[in-house]
Amino acid sequence: MASLGKSPIRTTVHKGRGATYDPHNRFAPTHSVAEDDGWWREETSPTRATEVREETSKSALSWNRSPDLPFDRSLNPYRGCEHGCVYCYARPSHAYWDQSPGLDFETRLIARNGLVERLSEEFCKPGYVCRPINLSGNTDCYQPLEAKRQLTRQLLELLLACRHPVTIVTKSTLVLRDMDMLAEMAEHRLVRVFISLTSLDANMKRTLEPRAASPQARLKVIRELNTAGIPVGTLVSPVIPGLTDHEIERILEAASRAGARTASWMLLRLPHEVAPLFEAWLEAHYPERAAKVMSLIRQCRGGKAYDAQFGKRFRGEGIFADMIAQRFNRASRQWNFQSRSEQGLNTRDFRPPNAQGDLFY
Repeated sequence: MASLGKSPIRTTVHKGRGATYDPHNRFAPTHSVAEDDGWWREETSPTRATEVREETSKSALSWNRSPDLPFDRSLNPYRGCEHGCVYCYARPSHAYWDQSPGLDFETRLIARNGLVERLSEEFCKPGYVCRPINLSGNTDCYQPLEAKRQLTRQLLELLLACRHPVTIVTKSTLVLRDMDMLAEMAEHRLVRVFISLTSLDANMKRTLEPRAASPQARLKVIRELNTAGIPVGTLVSPVIPGLTDHEIERILEAASRAGARTASWMLLRLPHEVAPLFEAWLEAHYPERAAKVMSLIRQCRGGKAYDAQFGKRFRGEGIFADMIAQRFNRASRQWNFQSRSEQGLNTRDFRPPNAQGDLFY
């Protein structure tokens, strides 16, 4: 039981899951609260199975005008993410599908069918301008569900055939399955891969990112991609004040030795329901640090759990946030990292599907 806000919330550590409860969907017209009526009932299992439903996509690309992002379009084959990272900024988006941003986000997933067809149609529009697409702008395109559905691989096949550049962000080893296509895309300067590293502590990862690959497995992915000639970088994201920020230098050193050539970072973001979810997770797994961590987060966010202003949401503000930036910049210079950029990817060779005869028929 955790006390978050005005009323206590019943929380439970679920094996292999990040969230400890399902927060209220803020778009739902009613709000249900579980109460103990004194009657005996059989305890339910703390485990929770993954459910998948399908969605027929009406469009493919998501567009943004954020000055904080190095891309203006992204592509997400799945809604929700089984990796279960408790801090995931994408959790609130699950409320749009009448699901909770908590356990529902990581157990009730949506596979988006028809994306290849929709993306082909968008490529064929007269006004389409080719710029790099970011795969995993919201949820990880290589989460466990991809092993069976292969929606990401199908999209890569289209992107390669059309000579369209793409950037990929993941914390999964499954990206190595597609090294054949990624290596060919790299030959044409059509791809960059970014591996997210939050912590090198395997015990921390088990509760923070329960179904994502281990830190050592992610470093192996960097090594193999680099060996194959595929441009690879690392994202030290999110940096969690008082919990993972002490690892910045070690993460950058390990990533550099593995073959990463670019690096960037992002401060922990706690929009909407993510803040109480993260605080409940802290109370469940690191109760002795919870107050300190939340205090440092608020110091970096103008006294609040989160500040969504452009220019501040990724980096924060204040003395502690400035210190994180200085440490990251110094370590980046030490290990000769370049900052993340989509510049240099090839957009000149793009050819829409209708220029290739019966390619898709």
